[in-house]
Amino acid sequence: MNKRNKLKIINDPVYGFITIPSELIFDLIEHPYFQRLRRISQMGMSYLVYPGAHHTRFHHALGCVHLMRKAVGILRFKGTAISEQEEEALLIAILLHDIGHGPFSHAMEHSIIEGVSHETISLKFMQSLNNIFEGRLDLAIQIFTKKHPKKFLQQLLASQLDIDRLDYLKRDSFFTGVAEGNINSERIITMMNVANNELVIEEKGIYSVEKFLVARRLMYWQVYLHKTGLVAEQLLIRIFKRAKFIAQNGGKIKSSLHLDFFLRQNISDEELDLKVLDTFSKLDDYDVVSAIKRWTTHEDFVLQRLCSMLINRNLLKIKLKNKPIKASKFEEKLQEVMENFEISKEEANYFVFSGTTSNTAYHAKDEQIKIMYKNGKTKDVAKASDQFNLKALSQPVIKYYISYPKFYN
Repeated sequence: MNKRNKLKIINDPVYGFITIPSELIFDLIEHPYFQRLRRISQMGMSYLVYPGAHHTRFHHALGCVHLMRKAVGILRFKGTAISEQEEEALLIAILLHDIGHGPFSHAMEHSIIEGVSHETISLKFMQSLNNIFEGRLDLAIQIFTKKHPKKFLQQLLASQLDIDRLDYLKRDSFFTGVAEGNINSERIITMMNVANNELVIEEKGIYSVEKFLVARRLMYWQVYLHKTGLVAEQLLIRIFKRAKFIAQNGGKIKSSLHLDFFLRQNISDEELDLKVLDTFSKLDDYDVVSAIKRWTTHEDFVLQRLCSMLINRNLLKIKLKNKPIKASKFEEKLQEVMENFEISKEEANYFVFSGTTSNTAYHAKDEQIKIMYKNGKTKDVAKASDQFNLKALSQPVIKYYISYPKFYN
């Protein structure tokens, strides 16, 4: 019997040809848990704003593995001790870091399983895979849960300048066509080093880090928090909320077997056992889109109208303000919807809602990005930079929004 070739070469649109580094990594990629990521969009509903943004979590995970291999190579070249076992663990951890994302990624993160982050679900998947692969993911889980003694390994995986961000900014910039987000990830990786068990950037890489932070800010306001994408994701959340209400109150609602499971039950962190995890692993964007298409003809007015809005991109109007929305303005819009649609106040709240959105490009008070000088001393990038705007980027920017049907002025 012929042994399957596991040393594959993949043509990535961002980096060109990349390779799968080991048979274990190949087997993890082949597992149904990971293959599901081909059907999970990377950027939620952003494709309604940027038509090219149809790339997946599968793309992103493979790109992260590619960049992590480069980072390990650079650090070894500069004298940092990283064993073969630690390298493979790092690659496994970065490969699986987003495996817990549900349909449309962040857009439905707390809707399918309430109050449980994708990181928590990712860990559950990793622990399940560790049992399947007889403990070969032990070290990867140790790094993922920040219990490894080498802090810099954990920082490569999750920090303010980690491999995850270096890939998604460059990748999302590529697929959206937003040039402002196109960072030089290879330059940043080349400038990486380790000092006092922490990941640092050498002094000559400071301008690349400045560009990275500015690009991150621009991508958030221009792409990730774009008001049209924001209102589309809010519609998606409200569609699921309404469908769940109907399903749990004796109404008739049809969907896939896997989506139906989560519509009829409220799953908490404590209830996230292997059976629930297996059901979640079969849930993807296709389940949600096919259900929404079906519900455009549902007898429930609220669900039918919300689904039609999203499918036909006839979205709600959304206004962003620098100050909180006045209660009188909100009540005015609510009354108009109640009268025009002839629905209750509870139902009108699906169409009229307000909230806040915020962005902090650099959390200076949290784990810092450290610049290392030739004398070995380190300094926070915000203090090391001669750009005054870096300090401003560490201040949160909050915007308030109100959303309501378009036919109102």
